[in-house]
Amino acid sequence: MRVVLAPDKFRGSLTARQVADAMAEGVRLAYPDAEVVTLPLADGGEGTAEVLAEATHGTWHTVPVRDPLGRPITAGYGMSGDGLATAFIEMAQASGLRLLASAERNPLKTSSVGTGDLIQAAIEHGARSIVLGIGGSATNDAGTGMASALGWRFQDEKGQDLIPTGATLRQITRIHPPFRPISASVSISVACDVTNPLTGSNGAAVVYGPQKGATPSMVDELDAGLVHVAQLIKQQFGVDLASVPGAGAAGGLGAGALFFLKATLKPGVDVVLDTVAFDQHVADADLVITGEGKMDEQTLQGKLLMGVAKRTQKANVPIVALCGTLDLSPADLNALGLVAAFSILNRPQTLDEAVKHAYADVRQATFAAVRLFFKGAN
Repeated sequence: MRVVLAPDKFRGSLTARQVADAMAEGVRLAYPDAEVVTLPLADGGEGTAEVLAEATHGTWHTVPVRDPLGRPITAGYGMSGDGLATAFIEMAQASGLRLLASAERNPLKTSSVGTGDLIQAAIEHGARSIVLGIGGSATNDAGTGMASALGWRFQDEKGQDLIPTGATLRQITRIHPPFRPISASVSISVACDVTNPLTGSNGAAVVYGPQKGATPSMVDELDAGLVHVAQLIKQQFGVDLASVPGAGAAGGLGAGALFFLKATLKPGVDVVLDTVAFDQHVADADLVITGEGKMDEQTLQGKLLMGVAKRTQKANVPIVALCGTLDLSPADLNALGLVAAFSILNRPQTLDEAVKHAYADVRQATFAAVRLFFKGAN
């Protein structure tokens, strides 16, 4: 029998790799001769680059970059080991909100320049394609900071170069492409799970600015800056970005990736599953086991577990899910296409105890689920 293990992390207790390893032990306890394929997954957000590097037997590289306030730090990116020379980059590594203290969070002052530093480092290392995750950003600069690290120049009305931030967007009067643009042979896919436009009531500044530290007056200023940049790009280059779905992701880096990088925006789940060749692994499987820390209404909103379930169902392979907290109805489980879902919590536990015993509980729950499934199938 062939069992594919494709879990997300159990937030706060186990990484996706640890969940997959515990599941693998549970399968082999039940059926020592089973063929087990482990595919730790992520949803395109924080941790995705490391998951994808591992899934492709790749390597992790640490390089000097600039943080959201321009300070020198080090950040990492993954490089695939499958011969395809794909780089895995997370915006959060260099331009993430987690890099700033609460008092430092101000999207008028922050820049995505460090993300550009990572992209440049990956290209210099020989990347022929790039997968870019853009969750968790601290910025609202439409990707102009990222572009500046790649050679784009932004000038004010006096012809002076600007340091792109949320506050300087409205001062830009001319955009100059780099002397050495990224080669057209380098393909870039952006893992983007939001459909917000760049500007307006559902745009980057209004929806996401406050969580990055923006006050109501800052939101107005940031949105005006995004409107200005979008109009300038349309006037100067004939490209209309303002209402493109996903352009408002990551403080407008969605729009910046489309224009400055000529990238393609794709749902994060699809980017991850395609990169790990999920469909090929599942094609000959007898069972898929997935999981996440909590299965609830958010699971039904198209995130990782739903994406895994849909593809597994399409392959006509049964799928079982494990979780810490199970807060879905039988109708919800049917809608997901799951054969069954089980909580790994088999006894009363405090939160600390649940975290401490999570690995063993995943292993035990997998053992029980596999035995039940294959005994029933026979």
